[in-house]
Amino acid sequence: MEILTFTTLYPNSVQPHHGVFVENRLRHLVMGGGVNARVVAPVPWFPFSAPVFGRYAVYAKVMPRESRAQLAIEHPKYLVLPKFGMRAAPGFLAAASLPVLTRLQDERDFDLIDAHYFFPDGVAAIRLGRRLKKPVVITARGTDVNLIPELPGPRRMIQEAAREAAGIIAVSQALKDALVGLGIPAERVTVLRNGVDLELFHPHAREEARAALGLSGPSLLSVGHLIERKGHELVIGALPSLPGYRLLIAGDGPERIRLENLSNALRVADRVRFLGAVPHEQLHKVYAAADALVLASSREGWPNVLLESMACGTPVVASNIWGNPEVVSRPEAGVLIGERSDAGVAEGVLRLFRGLPTRAATRRYAEEFSWDATSEGQFRLFNEILRRR
Repeated sequence: MEILTFTTLYPNSVQPHHGVFVENRLRHLVMGGGVNARVVAPVPWFPFSAPVFGRYAVYAKVMPRESRAQLAIEHPKYLVLPKFGMRAAPGFLAAASLPVLTRLQDERDFDLIDAHYFFPDGVAAIRLGRRLKKPVVITARGTDVNLIPELPGPRRMIQEAAREAAGIIAVSQALKDALVGLGIPAERVTVLRNGVDLELFHPHAREEARAALGLSGPSLLSVGHLIERKGHELVIGALPSLPGYRLLIAGDGPERIRLENLSNALRVADRVRFLGAVPHEQLHKVYAAADALVLASSREGWPNVLLESMACGTPVVASNIWGNPEVVSRPEAGVLIGERSDAGVAEGVLRLFRGLPTRAATRRYAEEFSWDATSEGQFRLFNEILRRR
């Protein structure tokens, strides 16, 4: 089976952690045998690479093509109009990518387009599939169906793309329910949750990890892009009610200065350490050093950080939203926050610490989430679609 994975959520040499969850799923599918894959991962066009242009300069540094994990990747550049071009985004994305997909089809034809993220990626993929006469499978991953459909224009385009898709995957039951709420028949949506790399994320030498970070006493960890939706401010806000607890924050983003100011205002700055962006392959050491991961986000599809932490033996405290309850379903995994607030986070942390599971029990729970079932489900769905053609 020859598939072409199409998504803007994919790592590249300049952004090695961007969309790594998509790469991981594809890599495990190919490793299972029976599937060859190529990747088209468009990036926004920007003409200047000088640092003064901030995150836009990063896009200019992405090469047109590269290889990762023995997969060939194309990076066509597409036009983005910040704040004004959302409705036009699928058209720009499809127009920039069509010549690349046509060339790849001529070089070695593919059977199916495997698209990730409904808007604009999935909408653009449907248009490309229509032109190239290829079936399209779209995977819903989070804000593409639990936030973007609040906008009428994108909502209509998502619904149209879903109607035309040959298959639809949701990474959690909560996202499937959201798709059904958009009018998509439940029987058309297959739930295939993300797995966790149990070899990369494993119980590290705990004392060594803590010594490397200079930790003593109970230590919490918050991982994710520093944006409002991730709820880092709630974890910081819980610290006045958690005397003696320290907090590590792994990630970077536009909210960093505001979060630092909050730490100072609450007089907990001496107990908060900003680690910046930690390489994905090094995160297991940070997970191992912490006593608990706290994820206080407002929206999640299937948060990979929860399983990564558990695979390292570190239980979690998570907001009771979207896919989180599907990940944190037993006491050895951790606890769900009763109320998404500073006080709710503090209460959740204290509740977890009153009955901390053993790290071995948390690791055993994570071992139930290997990639095998997900890869088998994908392969089965793709085969069914191709048999119907």
